[in-house]
Amino acid sequence: MTAAVSTGTVALAEIGDKTQLLALLLAARFRKPWPIVAGILVATLLNHALAAWFGTLVAQWLNPQVLRWVVAISFLAVAVWTLKPDKLDDEDGALPARGAFVATTIAFFLAEIGDKTQVATVLLAARYQPFWEVVAGTTLGMLVANVPVVLLGSRLADRLPLKTARTVAAIVFLALAAWVGLRGLG
Repeated sequence: MTAAVSTGTVALAEIGDKTQLLALLLAARFRKPWPIVAGILVATLLNHALAAWFGTLVAQWLNPQVLRWVVAISFLAVAVWTLKPDKLDDEDGALPARGAFVATTIAFFLAEIGDKTQVATVLLAARYQPFWEVVAGTTLGMLVANVPVVLLGSRLADRLPLKTARTVAAIVFLALAAWVGLRGLG
């Protein structure tokens, strides 16, 4: 259950996100999909493992009632944030002149810092246990959203109904906020 919720939440949140745009940019630049996919996997595993670890620490530091409302309000904030379309901060296409795998791993790890999918991972780990299931689920969610973009390139990205996807993701986060607010973390 934990992995499925984590996968669905992050896959929806990732659609139209800056890291998905980064995946498209990397695919267009390197034209080597499998090293890019491997880089996304490694970067996401590392980033989301750190985020989930932090989420479990937060869950231990705060008493259950405070944590419940922090998580509910944070899910609500991520729901609103999800409605805002992302753009790459660096649109000039400057990427490290290394191989596709190294460039993807570094770029994805850095792009995920403070991203809504990383915040979602922290929140999911604070809510669900064990944390490795959250990491597995959020990593799978990132791959579900990004691998098609890498493999199919701009043809797929141009046809994705990004506004609808962001709306659905916002509704999922809103539902999670309501669930935690009404039912608590336990």
